[in-house]
Amino acid sequence: MSLDRSLKSANSLERHRNVLSRAERIEKLKAQDRWSAEQGVFGLPKVANRKAAVGAKTKAKAAAKETESTGTSEAAAT
Repeated sequence: MSLDRSLKSANSLERHRNVLSRAERIEKLKAQDRWSAEQGVFGLPKVANRKAAVGAKTKAKAAAKETESTGTSEAAAT
């Protein structure tokens, strides 16, 4: 019997998660200067946790757009 692919990962907490622990939320709020120790740990404001995906596909698309835009402007100039 084989293990499911999601169970094989030893570092499962390093991947992107939408829900943060209270300590992680406090760290992010401290970094944004939106929390102090006097406020307490209950009733914390919401914290967005978005992972910016940078990949080869987006770079390739950007390069393709640049070549298209320079190609059309050169054609219009001549």
